[in-house]
Amino acid sequence: MTPAPTPAPPRATALSERVPAPDLARGALLLFICLANVHVHLHARPPGQLGYPAAGSLSQWDRVVTVLQATLVDARSFPMFSVLVGYGTWQLVRRHLDAGATHPQVRRSVRRRGWALLLIGVLHGVLLFSGDILGTYGLLLVLLAGALASPRTRGLVVLAVTGTVLVGAFGALAAVPLPDDVQGFADSHARQSAAGAVAMRVAEWVPGTLTGPLVVFGAVAVGAIAARRGVLDDPARHRRTLLVAGVGGVLLAALGGLPLALVTVGAWEPGSTTVAVAGTVHAVTGYAGGVGYAALAGLVVAAAARRGGLAAPGRALVALGRRSLSGYLGHSVVFAALLPASTLGLGAELGVAQASALAVATWLLLLLGAALLERTGGRGPAEVLLRRLTYGRRR
Repeated sequence: MTPAPTPAPPRATALSERVPAPDLARGALLLFICLANVHVHLHARPPGQLGYPAAGSLSQWDRVVTVLQATLVDARSFPMFSVLVGYGTWQLVRRHLDAGATHPQVRRSVRRRGWALLLIGVLHGVLLFSGDILGTYGLLLVLLAGALASPRTRGLVVLAVTGTVLVGAFGALAAVPLPDDVQGFADSHARQSAAGAVAMRVAEWVPGTLTGPLVVFGAVAVGAIAARRGVLDDPARHRRTLLVAGVGGVLLAALGGLPLALVTVGAWEPGSTTVAVAGTVHAVTGYAGGVGYAALAGLVVAAAARRGGLAAPGRALVALGRRSLSGYLGHSVVFAALLPASTLGLGAELGVAQASALAVATWLLLLLGAALLERTGGRGPAEVLLRRLTYGRRR
């Protein structure tokens, strides 16, 4: 039999036609990504829990900021990111099916996108930040293309439940502080030479990317399930579900994150078993927080629709969300230029509160850049590159 011809890749969705709620969530999420990653760049001091400096080296303001971030940001950002990756993948699948592709062809398209993300992740992880998450998502799309493109949801439900349980085990491990002789959460930031920093980033990126899918696949499956039900496509219709998920998820994340936050700042010093339990609770409730934040974005869009549309801040967030890959890479460019010892070395001088202020300023800069691109109708350069790597040059 002659195989079915592969249809041309669907035209990129016009910016004005994109569903606003996922993009609003992505734009806001980048603030959390900046906050979650900036303190990992701090070095020249003993490390503590969650990638923060040890409690004894924290100022009073550092402790306040650390508690807020540990309860509301840390281990809450990547689940939200993962939910949105799963959501966006199903949107991609649906567009290909609507364009006439068969399910085997769609699976191949998802895998091609995964390989493209993995390539970008390699470059990002080696050149800028070994804590890269793009390679992890790329590998995950390659491995789970069949489940993500399948018309059935049973496999996704199994993945969601299994992933949530598994992330609790990783949370217990992540709660254990690093040895005192380590100069930071990632040694690459403390390397003085550029070549040494690159070599160490390779050593850090490879194991992180290979194990990363075990931590995020559950949240990706949750996002794909939500996308099949169109929860963020039509948030007004699903308002009650979004309200329960948003309020309940964020409240659970805050309460579940508080014990480990108190350990991180030295306000509570329980035994190692209790710390491991606190780490498990912190990680599992982080999944709830990731879902909750995405749901809140849907509620904001639903409320704005009743008033006639998003206000200027909301439109700016949507603009950044439409270019979230460029924004993600952009924040790493700023941090890599300022913080590691192989560049300006500010990571050895800033405290947690100061670093978080830098993260907010970086996010605002990304927000401004996205808003300017939105006015001209320009797409993000990384988004253009991803599509080119996935489909090649269009004729």
